[in-house]
Amino acid sequence: MSLDKTHKTALGMVGVVLFMGGMAWAAVPFYDWFCRVTGFGGTTGQATAGSEVILDKTIKVRFDGSVERDFPWAFKPVAREMTVRLGETGLAFYEATNTSDRPIAGTASYNVAPYSAGGYFTKIDCFCFEMQVLQPGETVMMPVTFYVDPEIVDDADAKFAKVITLSYTFHETDLPEEYAALDAGVQGTVDQN
Repeated sequence: MSLDKTHKTALGMVGVVLFMGGMAWAAVPFYDWFCRVTGFGGTTGQATAGSEVILDKTIKVRFDGSVERDFPWAFKPVAREMTVRLGETGLAFYEATNTSDRPIAGTASYNVAPYSAGGYFTKIDCFCFEMQVLQPGETVMMPVTFYVDPEIVDDADAKFAKVITLSYTFHETDLPEEYAALDAGVQGTVDQN
């Protein structure tokens, strides 16, 4: 009887561990989905085309750019702010320069403030959707196409937003294989000299 009880307890504990592991595995995609649907935490929306409705009401959009510590890129918005009508498609550019002597891959994380406006800030196209690879000393202009959803005027909290700030932070990412092989070849030549 005691052995039966021990097996049941062990089986129950294994079940709890498996359940908790499954919940931990599902938490990240669920949280990502939740943020995209609700705009929680300043997460923006995505669309394939601009808004069909454009209102006469305007909103100011500010742009901010930074890099993680020790990331060898200079990164900043070309224009610090612009005013757009609600629903109007806007186009902003960020400038990035690889200040190192090797190819660097980076991905951008982003958020929108105030958080209540996050779900209404909709990106049509953005450099943040894909990894960026810059060669040594290379400077590129990176566009973001967006609109502020006119439905923001119906939101009890977000309708009072007069300014929306779009912030990006670039983080280093592993180089894709084709670039890593080139980088290894360059490093080998540098080491031989």
